[in-house]
Amino acid sequence: MTTPASLQHVALIGFGEAGGIIGQDLAAQGVSVHVYDRLFEDAARRPALQAKAQAAGVELCESAASAIQGVQLVISAVTAGSALQVAEQAAAHLQPQQLFMDINSVAPATKQAASAAIEARSGLYVDAAVMAPVPPQRLQTPILLGGPQAQQLADWLTPLGFNIQVVADRIGVASAIKMCRSVMIKGLEALTTECLATARQYGAEERVLASLHKSFPGMGWDARQPHYLISRVAEHGRRRAEEMEEVAKTAADVGVSPHMSLAIVQTQRGLVERMAEQGLAYSDPFDWQVLVDELYGRSIEPIPV
Repeated sequence: MTTPASLQHVALIGFGEAGGIIGQDLAAQGVSVHVYDRLFEDAARRPALQAKAQAAGVELCESAASAIQGVQLVISAVTAGSALQVAEQAAAHLQPQQLFMDINSVAPATKQAASAAIEARSGLYVDAAVMAPVPPQRLQTPILLGGPQAQQLADWLTPLGFNIQVVADRIGVASAIKMCRSVMIKGLEALTTECLATARQYGAEERVLASLHKSFPGMGWDARQPHYLISRVAEHGRRRAEEMEEVAKTAADVGVSPHMSLAIVQTQRGLVERMAEQGLAYSDPFDWQVLVDELYGRSIEPIPV
């Protein structure tokens, strides 16, 4: 089969934060984008999904099978807990030589299992690791690729404005880089959440933040950094907890005990579950002190700095 010189037809499975941005930015460049999201099956949420698709200039499909039909590239942008199931289901509808780009944050072994499912039906699988939040940089968000077809995919995506780097010809290497990084990134979010929620109950948060700023003056502890880190948990804690379960699997698969990763799961999920129990939802603009006061109350006067 002759490889087309340019990417013209794409299917997106998952139309959340990352999928929505990728779909909109591809459509704006004239790429035909088909989208399927499982929320389409929820009648109450379907109108909002339809409005989002219309605004993005993409075609919303009633099933993954119809979205995949006739496209060159399928991009899976779902949650970590659904990634393997989506790959297995998509495999049944892929035609030979269609590329499947898995951008989900899962363990190398999960990516390898997904690859096996895709390739069993003559599809072509590419391991992709998204290395930063998508909204600020959009298509310029760094993405690492791995697998035998990684360079072909890079040749398609780079001219469209993607920030792509091929790091390996094996499935799982790109994912391992992302998973190991997540121990630090999601861990910092979880540590900040636990640290400052506790400090505020003792009226000590201003002194704690001043001390952190003195030790790490370039990190923004005296500005928006605490709000940003805790906001990521408040907004995406469930999704991040699923990712950290895959991080724990990544470590355990090579004999490393994932004590920290499992604790991060509990903190990320624990915050959003406590919010749900109290009927609280993430809101923008976000203020971590307001959220903590709503969750735990505020009875101690702050210690003067």
